[in-house]
Amino acid sequence: MKFSTKEDINAPIEAVFDMLCDFENFERAAIRRGAEVQRVDQLPKPATGITWRAAFDLRGKRREMQLEMVAFDRPQEMVLESTSPGLMGVMAIELMPLSRNRTRVAIVLDIKPLNLSARLLVQSMKLAKTSLTRKFKLRIADYAKTLEERHGRLA
Repeated sequence: MKFSTKEDINAPIEAVFDMLCDFENFERAAIRRGAEVQRVDQLPKPATGITWRAAFDLRGKRREMQLEMVAFDRPQEMVLESTSPGLMGVMAIELMPLSRNRTRVAIVLDIKPLNLSARLLVQSMKLAKTSLTRKFKLRIADYAKTLEERHGRLA
């Protein structure tokens, strides 16, 4: 099951990429929402191979996931791969400069079931695809707006 969206941000591509690489901020946000997040690699700066373990409650059940940066091409692309018992996901973030101070961010999330119960979950998600797509696009648009505001404060 695939979700995708594009957003334009009033900030240079380098600044947008740097803000997207603020992984500590993402970790803190996940912890505030009740997840346990642990970075397991020893890399000193963002690069291919960065890995996290996460655990969170979803629908009354404890879920565990591992995230790994499988592609990192500054400042154009990041690809994260997530694996958990039953599901595999790939999130590709692609940046394209529209002008010196404007960047288009394209995000694609692809979720694949690995077992029967995950297949049932994905099937039920397909039934709600319209509303899930709308929520996905709204979340990304809100985040893009946040990045724009953050850049405005830093500039």
